[in-house]
Amino acid sequence: MSTALLGTHFDIHGGGMDLKFPHHENEIAQSRAATGDSFARLWMHNGFVNVDDEKMSKSLGNFFTLRDVLARLRHPEVMRFFFLLSHYRGPINYSPEQLEQADAALGRIYTALRDLPVVTPAASDYTARFRASMDDDFNTPEALAVLQAMTREVNAARDAGEAQRAAQLGAELRSLGGVLGILELPPAQWFRLAGAVAGGSASTSAAESLSDAQIEERIAARVAARRTKNWAESDRVRDELAAAGVILEDKPGGVTTWRRA
Repeated sequence: MSTALLGTHFDIHGGGMDLKFPHHENEIAQSRAATGDSFARLWMHNGFVNVDDEKMSKSLGNFFTLRDVLARLRHPEVMRFFFLLSHYRGPINYSPEQLEQADAALGRIYTALRDLPVVTPAASDYTARFRASMDDDFNTPEALAVLQAMTREVNAARDAGEAQRAAQLGAELRSLGGVLGILELPPAQWFRLAGAVAGGSASTSAAESLSDAQIEERIAARVAARRTKNWAESDRVRDELAAAGVILEDKPGGVTTWRRA
């Protein structure tokens, strides 16, 4: 099939770690014997998906579909960001908590980009570091670390009143994020999406009257739910507040801050 579609020699062949032997070694031997060509130039083998530190499998009953997961997320970019946090050759440990952390981390980048004027991106040392990471066997965790460092500098430039520098860095940040398929939404839309997950405008009018004390009370309930790993309740509170126009930001150390959209 591969030679019929790609020819007798092509650049990249991929598959799971468990296919290295005997499947791929046999494929190389058979193809080279049949064609006399060198077959694939590069081989990329991906790690397994684990669920709560156990391999995902139907026999263990911890199997889920991508459709099921996406239905719970603010946007598919969250899942993409989650995948990018792990190197493609390493295992990925899936859990609702990990997805929440990915949502929060991506949200911090979108927050930094919010209300920045649109300018033409220009390459800086950050672009060079990003490319070096991607050239290093698609080291996406390191590439994301570069984007997070840029996020901190955008925020620092904002705080220092350097609007033009913040805008330039933000444009470069969005451009590099686009290489990975993230940061492609208008920042304002990113924050509105949580309300859509919660059920949209039907509950908005009733929730808009929440006082600061009521918001803090709900956040405390969400923190308690997260401590007991009650992810359904945690998501429910988050979505309720999002529908009310309240944006939550989960910080390192279990601290949650909020602001009205």
